[in-house]
Amino acid sequence: MSQKMKTKIVLFLILPFLWSCSNDQDDVYQNLPLEFKVPSNFPPLAYDLTNNPPTQKGFELGKKLFYEGRLASDGIVSCGFCHIQEDAFTHHGHSLSHGVNDAIGTRNTPSIQNLGYQTSFMYDGATTHLDLQPIIPFTSPIEMNGDFSTAITMMKGDADYQKLFRLAFADGQINSENMLKALGQFMVMVTSSNSRFDKYRRNETGGTLSQQELDGYAVFNQKCATCHATDLLTDNSFRNNGLPVNPLINDVGRFRVSQLAQDLHKFKVPSLRNVEKTSPYMHDGRFFTLEGVLEHYNSGVENSATLDPILKSNGRLGITLTTTEKTQLIAFLKTLTDTQYLTDKRFSEY
Repeated sequence: MSQKMKTKIVLFLILPFLWSCSNDQDDVYQNLPLEFKVPSNFPPLAYDLTNNPPTQKGFELGKKLFYEGRLASDGIVSCGFCHIQEDAFTHHGHSLSHGVNDAIGTRNTPSIQNLGYQTSFMYDGATTHLDLQPIIPFTSPIEMNGDFSTAITMMKGDADYQKLFRLAFADGQINSENMLKALGQFMVMVTSSNSRFDKYRRNETGGTLSQQELDGYAVFNQKCATCHATDLLTDNSFRNNGLPVNPLINDVGRFRVSQLAQDLHKFKVPSLRNVEKTSPYMHDGRFFTLEGVLEHYNSGVENSATLDPILKSNGRLGITLTTTEKTQLIAFLKTLTDTQYLTDKRFSEY
């Protein structure tokens, strides 16, 4: 046998072995951390990154799970079904969230943004840990009506999930803990911090505000910023903002969790980031325009035992807003729209 032929045989035997080793290496845990930067105009992060540090593969797995319809009992309703990126991860145009078998929920779909800075989740603060939050919509019979055992069985039978769990976690286990951790990694990375307002606050290029917008910011600081505090535009508190109770739903808000009388009809203060894109507004989506929201505070606040004291001061209910102030406020609120966040391919399904 010639030397050339021997060489070919050796290569023929060795190359599959080398390819196999390379393939095995690409199919084991990869600890490739994702950098998380707190913008200079933001308060400190509330989420403890050391307990569930985001990695490239963990984030990738979390995103796949976020858009996975097979987690729901109907095989259709994923997290992303109601949380649509171009609408700031809300269900634009729907007053109340939709779920499996055309079920209708009792609350408007909240935005997913800057969750790592929040200390409680859901309109009533039903959970205080971001990694546990997905359990609520996943198991809700009205939303996804999911079952962990069924979901885990599905993922264990799927080659893509088998590989992603091995890449994302050191133990490689397909279980509820790793599933929730992956979703947590995805959600904590979904941040909005590059609106024109952010650039104005950081004195960056592109951060110029018009005089009308600056006037609106001044009105906002005077009349709105107590609740919609810091550059996150929320103080993470629960408040009764004077909405007449919808008798068809009678949502008791924070009281459902705390069972304290002083929490009746209090709801979590939402962030106003990207508010231009998140219509309809309020916990039950009753207002479809920003003008409607502002007019509620100007003339529609209803008194009750738990109404926030801010809304019943100076001998009147609500917040006095002139026509000019409302126009200025809306101009300012539109500077909170973060186009980068709304179009960032890292967060999109495809």
